Formats: sequence, C-alpha cells, structure tokens
Amino acid sequence: MDFTSPPLSLKDNGFNTIAPDPCGTSKDEMETLKEELKKWKERVEKAEKAKADLFLCKLSADDEYVKAEEELIKLKDMQEKQHKDIIMSRDIHERELRVLNEENAELKREIEKLKEDLAECSSVVLRAGQIKKKVAEMKMKFTHMEDMKDDYPDMNTHCVFGVATKIPFRLNQNQALLTFEDEEVAQRLIKMGKHTVNLDNKVAEVRVKPFTLEMGIKFELHVTISGKKINVSELPELSIPEEWMRDKLELNFYKSEQGGGGEVENVNYDKQSRTAVITFLRPGAANGFVRCTKYPFFVNGRYCKLSVSPNTNVHLEKLQLYCGISKKTILLKGIQETEDDEESIQDMIEIHFQKPSNSGGEIDKIKFVSKGVTWVWFEEDT
Repeated sequence: MDFTSPPLSLKDNGFNTIAPDPCGTSKDEMETLKEELKKWKERVEKAEKAKADLFLCKLSADDEYVKAEEELIKLKDMQEKQHKDIIMSRDIHERELRVLNEENAELKREIEKLKEDLAECSSVVLRAGQIKKKVAEMKMKFTHMEDMKDDYPDMNTHCVFGVATKIPFRLNQNQALLTFEDEEVAQRLIKMGKHTVNLDNKVAEVRVKPFTLEMGIKFELHVTISGKKINVSELPELSIPEEWMRDKLELNFYKSEQGGGGEVENVNYDKQSRTAVITFLRPGAANGFVRCTKYPFFVNGRYCKLSVSPNTNVHLEKLQLYCGISKKTILLKGIQETEDDEESIQDMIEIHFQKPSNSGGEIDKIKFVSKGVTWVWFEEDT
C-alpha cells in the first residue's frame, strides 16, 4: 500500500473513515484497522444477502397475493352464481306452490260441490225414498249375429252388441291433455317429468304427469227380435170390455194386407197403458211388420193408426269392470296464465311437443283449458 499519497475519505456502509497518517500509526494499529475493515465488509455482505432474501420473499409474497386475489374472485363469482340459483329455485318453487294452492282451492270447491250434491241426494231420498242415478254415456257397437241353437229355425233374429261406458276425466284450469300417435313419445315425456315451454316469449315450467281414469263398465248386450210377436201401442180409449178389444185386435191382424200377420195365437192387452202384445201362430209372421211403424185399425166405425214395433228380449252377459289407461296421453300441469287466448296457447303447446328436438312427436288430439273446468271423455279402443 502506498502511504506517501495524501489521505482519502472511505465510505463503507454509511461510515466515513479517514486514513491515518502512516508516520504516526504503529503496525499493530494498522492490523487492528484492517481487521475492523474486514468485519465491516462481512457485515455489508450479510446485509446485502439479507436484502436479496427479503426481495425474494417479497416476490413470493406478491405471487401468493395475486393467487389469493384470483381465488377470492372465483369464490365471489361462485357465491353470486349460487345466490342466483337459489333465487331462481325459490321462484320456481313459489310458482309450483302457487299452482298447488290453486289446485287445492279447486279441489276444495269441488268437495263443497260434492257435499251439496250429496245433501241434495239425501233430501231426495227422504222425500221420494229412491235415488235416480245418471248413467255414464255409453258406446255401443254391433259385433255379430248369434247362431241359432241346434240349427232350430225359430225365425227369431239374434244380435249381439258390445257396450262400454265412456270414462269421464275432469280437466282443470291451466291444464292440458295431449294424445300422441306413438305410445313411446308419451312415455318418454312422462319420464322426463318437467319441460320448459316458450309461450309467446314467456318461459313456462310445465310438469308432465300420467293420469288415472275412473273405472268403466263393459258388457255384451244380447237382443232377440221375435219372429212371432209384435208390440202395439196408442190404442184408442173405448168404453168396451177388454175381451172385445182383444177380439177386434185379433181379427184386425189376422186379415192384414201389409205382408205380415196371420193366425193369432194370443193377444195380451193392457187397457191402462193402451198397449198390447200380439203373438202369431206361424213363426216369421211378425217379420212383415219390421218396416211398418203405423198400422190401420178399424173399430166401432172409427179409423185410427196404431204404433207397431218389434217385440224384443234383451239381456246382459259378460258384465265386467275395467280400468281405463291411456298410454298415449299425458297431462300437463302448471301452465302459466298469459294474455293470449286459449286457442293460441293450445297451438304453442302443440308446436312445442310436436318437435323431435323437444322429445315430442305427432299429436293426435290436444285439449287445453285456460279458465274453469271441462270434462273429457275416453272410450275403450276397438
């Protein structure tokens, strides 16, 4: 080291040192100063290293902060989505609850109506001692002619008809019935349960339900049209003995000139109802009166026309109850009220459920009720 040069100021870690005069400094002091300088340099290196470590820690903390902030944003978005889902679910449940309340109110009104009907029926029973029950509308279909037993030519006509009651179904307000051509379409829609239907830019969550019909009745109606007997009505009121009237009827139908009649076996006359049953001796004699509804009658110088009709014997066979199930039909509930008319809403429902993209198919029949209730009748497939 050159000690002849002038002393210089040293700056090390914020400390100012002045080089001592070499002439007045001993060797031991110089060694001490060198050791002191070395220690300060080590301290400076440690401080720089600590500074670098702190900087790295700061960078790592900044990365953690950014990640935590991103995670917080995700959690906020998730919380907002959950909140929206909760509100939407609450709205749907409120709508369903409103629909159920309306149906409950309608059922209560129906119960009250049934109670009134029951009270009215009870009063009728007390007054008249009997109940008149309305019979459901029936569908009758001719099935076949019945063969004569043992090939005996009795000249009677034997007909068999299949009869089944039409089963009523009550369709309430804001409900619809859809009958598809394909059974699989209806069953597929029932399994899906809920459907979103666009009703004039208004989304409606409707529920698809299977429905249960009441019990129906079916039986065979066997009708035998007699070939020997005819019914006569609208007989004139005459102040003559009943035996004379029977004789006059027998004589009148014995000499019939309208293609029927003949020898009379018996005349069953009822003066009170002004009716009679004429039985001919020859089988097939009554067949000539099938197309004759009015028959001339001369008695005591008077002319009148009698009503003539076939004599029939009717009895039931194979009477049984059956449970009506329509696998091609679905019931829609929860259809919201709109400003559109009933026919427009029905058209929109039909268009929606006809589309294959909505799991629908070809619709055979559709019925929608926007106000009040209506009755739909189902009949057995033939």
